[in-house]
Amino acid sequence: MTRITVACLDMAGTTVADDGVVMEAFTAAVTELGLGTDAFDQAMAYAQQTMGRSKIEVFRHITGDEDRAQQANAAFERHYDQAVRAGQIAPLPGAEQTLKELREAGLKVCLATGFSPATRDAILHALGWGGLIDLALSPADTGTAGFPGRGRPCPDLPLTALLRLRGDSVGSLAVVGDTPTDIECGLRAGAGLVAGVLTGMATRADFEQAGAPLILETIADLLPHVTS
Repeated sequence: MTRITVACLDMAGTTVADDGVVMEAFTAAVTELGLGTDAFDQAMAYAQQTMGRSKIEVFRHITGDEDRAQQANAAFERHYDQAVRAGQIAPLPGAEQTLKELREAGLKVCLATGFSPATRDAILHALGWGGLIDLALSPADTGTAGFPGRGRPCPDLPLTALLRLRGDSVGSLAVVGDTPTDIECGLRAGAGLVAGVLTGMATRADFEQAGAPLILETIADLLPHVTS
């Protein structure tokens, strides 16, 4: 196996514990859309099924209207930001040490998320993780002129991390997350290592169905697989 030199890790549910704040923020945002009971239930089911994807893309699917999607996404970001400021997020057990050990082992570390850059940076600031990583990416960071950035399951986030952190090849890239969407993203990117962690909402069966080559109990179990 090609030596892993770049690790692209998800945030909420993988390295960051938020005690259900993501779904609470989705609930608040969807409530503000004023949907009927059936439409509300369908929207929430879709939000849960697509956990890990770009939030604005989820709202575009739910609303079918760009203006309403942007309004819902702004509401989601506002509610999540309030939770961050209220101290409702924390590192998952072993996450901070893993970030340190990955870099000590010579890997470049990217934290990737479906959140906007502003929310992502608020999380990093609240956790004090700015000095523990080499790069942080949101879907908005992956676009070019005329081509908007795409979130998971498209491979843009990990491939952008690989390019910006000067990885040798896709074989030297590790992609780790807590949802089947993360697995699909890593496989599409052709990453040398793709792993699911069981600290989010997905079960082992969910990961197996998604074709995860590696399933870990927590992010703390990653190091031996990228340094061997």
